[in-house]
Amino acid sequence: MVIRFDGRGLVPAVVQDANTGEVLMVAWMNEEALQRTQETGQAHFWSRSRQELWHKGATSGNFMHVREIWVDCDADTLLLKVDPAGPACHTGNRSCFYRRLA
Repeated sequence: MVIRFDGRGLVPAVVQDANTGEVLMVAWMNEEALQRTQETGQAHFWSRSRQELWHKGATSGNFMHVREIWVDCDADTLLLKVDPAGPACHTGNRSCFYRRLA
């Protein structure tokens, strides 16, 4: 299957807890991040702000062990089903989605 990366060479990746179904975070992947994720079984992303590859958990220890990678119907969005080894959010929250819009 061919993944449809955008004009910047990126594809959004929704990260979901494989056990609970909870959405933990959304990040971006380039071809290298996807390849490293598939090779290592741990989530790698592309940091748009730092313009560099990012191994989730390399600094915090909160790795994302990837069970499965799914592709949407248009092949332009990925879904990573993971076993998180700690909080997904840099704030220390389990999920990056902890605030409800009023």
